[in-house]
Amino acid sequence: MPVLPSLPSLPPFRAIHRRTPRTVPGTPGGDGATMVNCAAYVDGVRQELCSDPVSALNRIREKNRGFVWVGFHEPTAAQMSAVAETFGLHPLAVEDAVQAYQRPKLERYGQYLFLVLKTVKFVDHASTGNGQIVTTGEIMMFLGADFIVTVRHGEHSGLAGLRQKLEADPQHLALGPAAVMHAIADRVVDEYLAVIADIEEDVDEMEVAVFSSDDVDTEDIYLLKREVLSMRRAVTPLAVPLKTLSGSPSPLVPGEVRDYVRDVEDHLSLVTERISTFDEMLTTLVSAALAEVTTRQNEDMRKISAWAAIALVPTAIAGIYGMNFDYIPGMHSPIGFAVSIVVMAAVCVLLFMLLRRRGWL
Repeated sequence: MPVLPSLPSLPPFRAIHRRTPRTVPGTPGGDGATMVNCAAYVDGVRQELCSDPVSALNRIREKNRGFVWVGFHEPTAAQMSAVAETFGLHPLAVEDAVQAYQRPKLERYGQYLFLVLKTVKFVDHASTGNGQIVTTGEIMMFLGADFIVTVRHGEHSGLAGLRQKLEADPQHLALGPAAVMHAIADRVVDEYLAVIADIEEDVDEMEVAVFSSDDVDTEDIYLLKREVLSMRRAVTPLAVPLKTLSGSPSPLVPGEVRDYVRDVEDHLSLVTERISTFDEMLTTLVSAALAEVTTRQNEDMRKISAWAAIALVPTAIAGIYGMNFDYIPGMHSPIGFAVSIVVMAAVCVLLFMLLRRRGWL
């Protein structure tokens, strides 16, 4: 099991003094849109007058306890550059946070961790024009000893309700920024479980349709299989970061929080197993649907061949007596026409009964 190296102790606190308080672009008083939220927490209680990262960081370092939680939604490079300067974030991690489209991962940069989570949401088929049924987003976290910066990408990954829930439980929030990290990871994995439940309903409906008389378009099965694979790409890589957080001692993640993370890891294992099961089931359904199509095509060909055989008898008789010869039996008989009609009808009925008994008609 990999062990995270211990962090060096933080340098003695020195308050951040500026003649003019510096604001992060995108925060109140900045030159862009308002950032989602910024707060300082001491002993799990939100502090007043800490609406920007600089004042919030000054407050908790003056008290020498607590942490700052800053949240952004799809920030610009200028916004993240200002935050990086305030909290000492690495430029490579900041670049990942701005550009997004990252795989779930956990990286260490100096005295903080950088964690990426993929968020998912199930979308009703009728509301998507391109057939997509699982949309993805991202939540990135910079976890330090006295701060956590969250960066969201996507419209379905809001954390406002989670922040209110945590603020209602100061005892848990007093565990530090790692408690926020756990709560976000737990919520993301719970969303995985909800999406898995919705996908399971679709898989069950698809299975019933394949093995019933309803016509099933294999394209629908491939669409569902593609979305399951998209879920796998979002879920599977997260197992290693959670295992590292839950099993490797680190000053940034207290032992009590590691126990909570271990529970999230167990839920993620359940999601991974369900996804593998769905993938195998859909592969089987594709094979079954193709076999069903082949069987129906064979049945259609047998029916066509049976009717062609029946039609061949009167065609052959009519063709023979239609030839220009005088010496054909019954050609000049007054009842020749009636006899030929009766013979053709009798043979056709006999063939129909034989083919019907064999299941061709």
